[in-house]
Amino acid sequence: MDVIEFKNNLKQNLNLIQKELQNKTYQHSAYTTFYVKDPKLRKINKACVRDRVVHHILFRKLYWYFDRTFIFDSYSCRIEKGTHKAVRRLHELFNKESQNNTKTCWVLKCDIKKFFDNVDQETLLSLIARRVKDGDAMWLIELIIKSFPAGLPLGNITSQLFSNIYLHELDLFIKHTLKVKYYIRYCDDFVILNTDRDYLEGLIPKIDVFLKNNLKLSLHPNKIHIRKYHQGIDFLGYVSFPNHSILRVKTKERMFVKVKSRLAQYESGAIKKESFEATMNSYLGMLKHCNAHNVRQELMDILIY
Repeated sequence: MDVIEFKNNLKQNLNLIQKELQNKTYQHSAYTTFYVKDPKLRKINKACVRDRVVHHILFRKLYWYFDRTFIFDSYSCRIEKGTHKAVRRLHELFNKESQNNTKTCWVLKCDIKKFFDNVDQETLLSLIARRVKDGDAMWLIELIIKSFPAGLPLGNITSQLFSNIYLHELDLFIKHTLKVKYYIRYCDDFVILNTDRDYLEGLIPKIDVFLKNNLKLSLHPNKIHIRKYHQGIDFLGYVSFPNHSILRVKTKERMFVKVKSRLAQYESGAIKKESFEATMNSYLGMLKHCNAHNVRQELMDILIY
């Protein structure tokens, strides 16, 4: 409804936003908070429509300016990147490090503890100010960042870019200071591949110290894992093995719950056929990226029965 109301007076609303930005009288409104389970419970903070318009304006201005500075193997919220390309890249790096599966390859997998909650806003602003020299732009960037009491709000499109700017510092440390050859990051999850397990063990404290001293973050102590690639690497919804990937069990379970729920909604008339088909096509598309013949058949059986 809020989008419909905004569109009903679109020209006037856009003109008012433009005037407020030019005069620097624009103020960010309060957020609406709700929770989603995906699969763990996440707190989402939604800005109002006019603020989301401003977020998109800023995002479009800043995206290419910063994206060209990021490392190749950063895959979150970037055009022509994403989860599927990150998983394919994981296979590619495994083949290189293991010399086509002729050597044992170990994988260090880490997660940053409560990343979005713990982003230091002043540190983020200083990182952005290194490249953005325009005072008007920095005024708006600071206003949006400080519209939230602490950290970054899950829900803003700007948070996607700001998180990559923030963790680009970690990327540079790992790639340039630690000289790590095979490293992939997707938001606050990252993996490092090497044939030497002890080498990977030695990286953990160095990375944690860097995060604490430079970004006021820390590794999640319960989400640091080192395992052989052939044991299966659980990363971004898939479990990767040397010659194939399969869908993570929890991802599969969540998919079936969602499909059954959407099917019930369609059969009751709560949603249209197009909406249900969009859900199905989304999941069928996801299954194309792994060995999932049996899962696909189970999914189709739901529709038959």
